[in-house]
Amino acid sequence: MSVAGSLTFNAFRPVPRTGVIFVTTEAQKLGFGTDPAGTWCNLGQGMPECGYLPEAAPRIESVTLDSLTHEYAPVAGVLELRQAVADMYNRRFRVGKKSQYTAENVAISPGGRPALTRAAAALGNIHVGHFLPDYTAYEELLDIFRMFTPIPIALEVEKNYLISPAELEKEIVGRGLSALLLSNPCNPTGQLIAGQELATWVDLARRLGCVMLMDEFYSHYIWDKKAAARNGMVSAAEYVDDVNTDPVVIIDGLTKNWRYAGWRICWTVAPKSVIEAVSSAGSFLDGGASRPLQCAAIPLLSDQVMDAENKAIQLVFSRKRALLIRRCREMGMIVDVEPQGTFYVFADLSRLPEAISDGMSFFRAALEEKVICVPGEFFDVNPGKRRQNRSSRFNRHVRLSFGPCEKDVTEACDRLETMIRRFQNC
Repeated sequence: MSVAGSLTFNAFRPVPRTGVIFVTTEAQKLGFGTDPAGTWCNLGQGMPECGYLPEAAPRIESVTLDSLTHEYAPVAGVLELRQAVADMYNRRFRVGKKSQYTAENVAISPGGRPALTRAAAALGNIHVGHFLPDYTAYEELLDIFRMFTPIPIALEVEKNYLISPAELEKEIVGRGLSALLLSNPCNPTGQLIAGQELATWVDLARRLGCVMLMDEFYSHYIWDKKAAARNGMVSAAEYVDDVNTDPVVIIDGLTKNWRYAGWRICWTVAPKSVIEAVSSAGSFLDGGASRPLQCAAIPLLSDQVMDAENKAIQLVFSRKRALLIRRCREMGMIVDVEPQGTFYVFADLSRLPEAISDGMSFFRAALEEKVICVPGEFFDVNPGKRRQNRSSRFNRHVRLSFGPCEKDVTEACDRLETMIRRFQNC
């Protein structure tokens, strides 16, 4: 028996939680999820507000079932949805291009992490580059599959967490990278690769034969007005020459960009050979996504729905973004880089009172105010904990989300401001 009274087995290893799951689990110990609604403010959530927004298309409130929808869907996804996804990318990003996506370039998965897991499971014995900081779930993803070796690439705040194409080429060639995994826009910094720069990245992938695994889950949350002017979206699909030979793999879905987080309907868009590989991986990893929700998702990919949704996101989330950045700075946090995408602010706490000037201490203190956030150290992706006995470069940072409604973001800021003042007066 373990101390907690539960059985322990040598056959099982300790499995870490992602940053968001860790912070919500710690909050649950203090009543989060069981207290009356409205008593907690979750600025740690990786989910946008999912209800109706002004200017948005009507939300789907019910799904019709028939005898066919009770059956398993194909592991690669319902053909009609796969084609709808391909058509959407062609309309948005590939008008006038000879090479067009088809259903064979698309696989549907039951969520973003399953899509990423399928891709990781299909990789060979190669070096895979990843950036620091980046999405917390990449850490375990890059460790669990031992066929490939993860290689970190550190991004510096002095360079605004950016890397030039020339520097990236040196990393790819010098470290022998065959694939690169990244979120664009980046979670947590909000930095964005778009326009000619993104075109150069895709050309680099093509020229060097390095697969770009592009996590585009926040690609509709674009705050750079010039970048957002093109369909309100950014995607590497715009710069692919040949959809079946260019080494570009795009992962996206309804979770963030359509604000249907609970549906867990996501997709991979890639060359046909890659889709065959990730679908085969899905056959033993997850078995495929819900057939009823796949069928219900098809109308959401129409231009009418997407244009309305993107307009609503720009209207509502840009206002929350400005609010959170302003309040963070008023409270004494440093916002080194204003997010160009996502719905996060990656704030530096080093100027706050010493007791709350690191991410974990700030997080613990904020829990007492019933506010949830994510310490920056969780984004210091460290597969297998190979970098041991070193403090994280981001232990003075915290990620704050403006995904919740504006009322909750405002209330959370009020509580954090009160907390900081209390520590200042100690």
